[in-house]
Amino acid sequence: MEDEMVKVGILGYGTVGSGVFEILDKNSNIISKRAGQDIEVKYVLDLRDFPGDPAEKYVVHDFSILENDDEVKIVVETMGGLHPAYEFVKASLLKGKNVVTSNKALVASFGTELLQIARDKNVNFLFEASVGGGIPIIRPIHQCLAANDVIEIAGILNGTTNFILTKMIRDQMSFEDALALAQKLGYAERNPAADIEGDDACRKICILASLAFGKHVYPDQVHTEGITKVTLGDVEYAEAWGGVIKLIGRVKMMDDHRIQIIVCPMLIPRESQLANVDDVFNGIMVRGDATGDVVFYGKGAGKLPTASAVVADVIDCAKHMHARKNLFWSDSVDNYVQDYLDDITAMYIRATADDIAAAKTEAEALFGTVELLVQKNAPKNELAFVTKPMKERDIQDKIGVLESKGVTIASTIRVGDL
Repeated sequence: MEDEMVKVGILGYGTVGSGVFEILDKNSNIISKRAGQDIEVKYVLDLRDFPGDPAEKYVVHDFSILENDDEVKIVVETMGGLHPAYEFVKASLLKGKNVVTSNKALVASFGTELLQIARDKNVNFLFEASVGGGIPIIRPIHQCLAANDVIEIAGILNGTTNFILTKMIRDQMSFEDALALAQKLGYAERNPAADIEGDDACRKICILASLAFGKHVYPDQVHTEGITKVTLGDVEYAEAWGGVIKLIGRVKMMDDHRIQIIVCPMLIPRESQLANVDDVFNGIMVRGDATGDVVFYGKGAGKLPTASAVVADVIDCAKHMHARKNLFWSDSVDNYVQDYLDDITAMYIRATADDIAAAKTEAEALFGTVELLVQKNAPKNELAFVTKPMKERDIQDKIGVLESKGVTIASTIRVGDL
């Protein structure tokens, strides 16, 4: 074992930061063996004090103390949010410190810039915990699947929304009741917008897309829909169709070297491996040209699962202190992301009309052969069907014509061929 001890500074002592401290403290012997040297926390940066806490003596309130201490070789950022996390991480990298983060918003928004600084300074910027919590996914894509041409990544990337949808499917709970239960159990924040509107899943698929295909994808380039409009009626029609509704983040490389990327609820067939990923679990499918489909499954959040992924990156940094890992992607280019309206998809459509027979005739005239869905609790004035795959732009145009004929569209959900 080398004589040099690796000193670590932790930014933020919330759920994940305290988990990192706990694992580094409790498992110090195992970690030292795996890293080839001792790893020790020197500072914990937070606005608060923690009297009586094991981290109490390490707490500082001024980032510059940590920034200007050359003994600190690894900075762990678990503050969350963009600011001041971005400024602190950038300053740490510029000082020649390795940085590990669990902050998906930071990587999705500033990944290109921070990876470039890390490359220039010959240090590491690692972020395994930013996607999938404790599920290993960044390293497998970057290393284990490196011999593959990755064609597609699709997954259930948010545990909160998956829990809500599972309750709606299994227990016939309304969306509102399932959300209230998720908040009561601590799975959803008091303000759950980032989860239920799809923003959290969007940041994660941006990171996976950037890593797999080598160009940064920014969240504002991704068409994103959440689950707030999904009803129990939609869940029952999905069952009649032979599937379930899941919030899916998906990216696919096209033949013209542009990508299709979207976050939205999808009907997926029961036989899909992702259909059986329930509750707060995440499931991520990576499709490679050599491996075929590989699925990563596990708890996508939580104090210790996420902290465990952070500490694995800390160990990686300690092992590669003088040999930077070649984790990198370039900035985005114009027209790299295909307009989602040009994506080919089948669509589930639920509608109401005074004259259902006429609405059905009109739908078939517009969409051609459709798969009509029946469920026992459906109102008499309701019609539900699944279209054939076609450009989404064409589907939206045809929906506009239907509406002009007096048909009210209650719900549209894409069908995922997963």
